[in-house]
Amino acid sequence: MSEISSQLIEAIKGSFKDAFNLELNDNLVMVEIPKDTSHGDYSTNIAMRLAKDLHKAPKDIASAAKEYLLKYPFINNVEIAGPGFINFYLKKDSITEVIKKVLTEGDNYGKNDFGNHEKVMVEYVSANPTGDLHLGHARGAAYGDTLTRVLKFSGYDVLREYYVNDAGNQIETLGNSLYERYKEALGLPFDMSKIGYQGKDVIKLAKDIAKTDKDKWVNDDSLERKDYFKKVGTKLELDKIKVDLDLYRVGFDHYQSELELYRSGKVKNALEAVKKTPYVYEKDNALWLKTTEFNDDKDRVLVKSDGSLTYFTPDIAYHKDKFDRGYDHLINIFGADHHGYMARLKAGLKILGYDDNKLEFRIIQIVRLMENGQEVKMSKRTGNAVTIRELCEDVGVDVARYFFISKPIISHLDFDLTLARKQSNENPVYYIQYAYARMNSILTKDNAFEIKDSYPLLTNEKEIALLKHIASFKDTLVDVCKIKEVNILSNYAYKLAQLFHSFYNDLKVIDPENETLTKERLSLVKASQITLKNVLNLLGVEAKESM
Repeated sequence: MSEISSQLIEAIKGSFKDAFNLELNDNLVMVEIPKDTSHGDYSTNIAMRLAKDLHKAPKDIASAAKEYLLKYPFINNVEIAGPGFINFYLKKDSITEVIKKVLTEGDNYGKNDFGNHEKVMVEYVSANPTGDLHLGHARGAAYGDTLTRVLKFSGYDVLREYYVNDAGNQIETLGNSLYERYKEALGLPFDMSKIGYQGKDVIKLAKDIAKTDKDKWVNDDSLERKDYFKKVGTKLELDKIKVDLDLYRVGFDHYQSELELYRSGKVKNALEAVKKTPYVYEKDNALWLKTTEFNDDKDRVLVKSDGSLTYFTPDIAYHKDKFDRGYDHLINIFGADHHGYMARLKAGLKILGYDDNKLEFRIIQIVRLMENGQEVKMSKRTGNAVTIRELCEDVGVDVARYFFISKPIISHLDFDLTLARKQSNENPVYYIQYAYARMNSILTKDNAFEIKDSYPLLTNEKEIALLKHIASFKDTLVDVCKIKEVNILSNYAYKLAQLFHSFYNDLKVIDPENETLTKERLSLVKASQITLKNVLNLLGVEAKESM
């Protein structure tokens, strides 16, 4: 919460205590910046929210509170508007105080303790290590990385995790593909029907194995051979994914192997724990879990009739392990095709005695790549689905990341390639980065900004609008933490650039005939630059000093 918002909320709480002997909860009191500046610097609807409890008309409530609100020294005037809005006109020095805060805190401006060191694990991407990352992964990666940056900046203890599905049928297929290509590289007969993955990287790796191991694995049907080809194939694909994620500025603290969950006995232990509950039963020679008792649409199979485990069983084990590692809250960022997983996983955890409310899902909706109004489904270079790497090479990492987080993840996204390639103010990323470059250019010419308690000459409406937006940065980060939608932050960045461009275009920053005003405006430019850089760092977008 910004300093100004905090002050206002405390003033409102104090005034209602004095006027009505009423203790107000922080969550009940809301202040916002009116769109029309003639309606004041800030406004609250608290009088309307309390009308029912106080059995009074909102205007009467607001009028009674007004005389107490005017006692606070930073409030210049209070007006009652409409059905009972309370509009605040603040003394200008209370608004300009934010400059000192920004200049003093620098890279830490906006950092807050909203998370109170809560241990949070965020799982995202988790694509099978059997191929390239595509657009759905790109959206989830940009969202997950930005969210975790904001959570860390807001006082949460965050672990970023990638779950490696290295124990399923797809890995069997990958291992078989690599083995057949290995035989091909040796000039031996091979079975094309067993090559499920046709990538050039698989062919290259097979040649490398043939070169180093010669015919060591030929006609070898042992478990050792199968495990070896699965292992090196998985490492190849996972390493390739890591390279692309690094290009995309997305990082992880831990890669959790599914295979390791089996080897450590955690899957077996979780299954045994579930069997001890009253929600397990047998039907058709399979073992079932009664998840319908916990809002699932049907019961789920744990062990199939042939004795093999379903995917659901290791999923329960994995999430049990997450909680057992000491995390207070789990956030899973899944693709749209995983929507059905939510109820069953929550049911499984609840059956094991865990608080399923501490498992939160964020579902990434579908992305369409558009060019000149037409959907683009395939890469022009390979004829396959467009990858993260290709997109970044085409439009740049900054644009790719920003576009993917520019809309709420609950909405379908049309990624406009035509707009993304533009090097003009039509492109929001260019527009924002140009604002930062403009700030840098001004400060390169003259950096005589000062850290003062107040800046009395900054009274123009363009200056005040920019200052109030800068002051709302912390509020914006808290909002992201609360509702887990990072487009709030991309919108904040765009509006900050918009307000700065408007300020710069209307007012003369460096005025040789007014040195005092020049220094104050340079201080505002510096505060804007620091804030925008901090925002861009959280978005994973470069703050360009020149363009």
